[in-house]
Formats: sequence, structure tokens, C-alpha cells
Amino acid sequence: MENIRSGELPTLIFCIVVCQLAGVLGSVFTRSSVHTWYQTLTKPWFTPQGWIITTVWLVLFTLMGLSLFLVYREGLTRVDVRMALGIFAVQLLVNVLWSMVFFGLRWPMGGLAIIAVLWFLIALTILKFWAISREAALLLIPYLLWVCFAAFLNYSIWRLN
Repeated sequence: MENIRSGELPTLIFCIVVCQLAGVLGSVFTRSSVHTWYQTLTKPWFTPQGWIITTVWLVLFTLMGLSLFLVYREGLTRVDVRMALGIFAVQLLVNVLWSMVFFGLRWPMGGLAIIAVLWFLIALTILKFWAISREAALLLIPYLLWVCFAAFLNYSIWRLN
């Protein structure tokens, strides 16, 4: 990976903060149900503890911010960069939408539909980022893998309830 120049540090921080803010926004919906409704659900044996989920998301949103930065630094004059960043923005919004639907609306089946769309958008983002920065694309692989796990967990909760 090319070194980050000192003039780029504010942009890097901004990219990470934008992604972390998506996590904060999603947590607003999560917080309203995680200690009430969510506790009443039957969950599969492989459900991670809350602190593990929180830690994983903090790391993933940081990796997403770094990935976003690596693509953004290639320049908004490039059509492929603008397209890739647009898809990235949509998947970030859909990420928040999942929390809104699953926890906010307390609707696991709706969450399952949203997470399927999210998975597709992450995969598409990875493909678009790959053409611009392979490092940026690779940084999103853990996110895609975690969403695969989250989708299976969401499916299992829906089936058990």
C-alpha cells in the first residue's frame, strides 16, 4: 500500500469517521431493542456475545473507512471512482437499514431480505474497488464474511421464532 501523505490524513480520518457514524446510527436502532425484545428471542447456539459483535463492527467500520479512503484518493475525476464510491455509499445506507428493520421494526424476516441486498452490494463494491485498488477491495473481504455469518444468524433467529 502506498504511504499516506500528511496532507491526506484529514481525508483518511474523515473516511473512517463516516463509516463509524454509520455504525453509530445503526446502533441507535439496536439499542432500542437489544436489551428488551432481542433478549426474548430464541437464538441459535452460535450467537456471539454483544461485546464481540460490537468489537467486530468497530474493526469492520475502520477497515471500510480505510478502503473508502484508498479509492477516494484515486480522484473524483475518474468515472469508475465516482461509480464505486456511489455503490459504497448505498451499501453503507443499507447496512444502517438492516439495523432499522431487524432491531427498530423488530422484524427478522425483513432483516433477512435487507441483508441479502447488503451482501450483493458489498460484493459489487468489492468488484468495483478491485479495478481501482486491490488493497481497498481486499479490506472489504472481512466485512463480506461477517455479513455472511450475520445473514445465517439472522436466518436462524427468524426460523427459531
